[in-house]
Amino acid sequence: MKTMCRSRWFVPLFAVAAGLILFGAQAVGGHPGSGAVSLGIMAAFGAVILLGGRSETIRGLRGDGRDERFHRIDVNATAFAGSVVILAIIVAFVIELARGRSGDPYGWLGAIAGLAYLAAIVVMRLRG
Repeated sequence: MKTMCRSRWFVPLFAVAAGLILFGAQAVGGHPGSGAVSLGIMAAFGAVILLGGRSETIRGLRGDGRDERFHRIDVNATAFAGSVVILAIIVAFVIELARGRSGDPYGWLGAIAGLAYLAAIVVMRLRG
């Protein structure tokens, strides 16, 4: 039995839903044209994922081609992406401080990342 997250429809529908949310937020903010572009980009991504055929990479991203190997790739890619984002937050925080500003919101984002990391270490240590 397939779960919703393993259905080939989950990621494409999620992408379209995210696009609709982006469109709504940008329309409320007075930029419906930009919102339409965001929706178009997300819908196109969803279409690529849905219609990606037999590509192992697309099937892994979509969820219906996941195995232990792709799970490991996904965990490593997520860790890499998180490290890059945390580095960008730190750099932006330092730049803001050098410009004489408070460093917000980068300080808060860095604090959230640090606390999430520490919480994950503690939880995984207690479970393992």
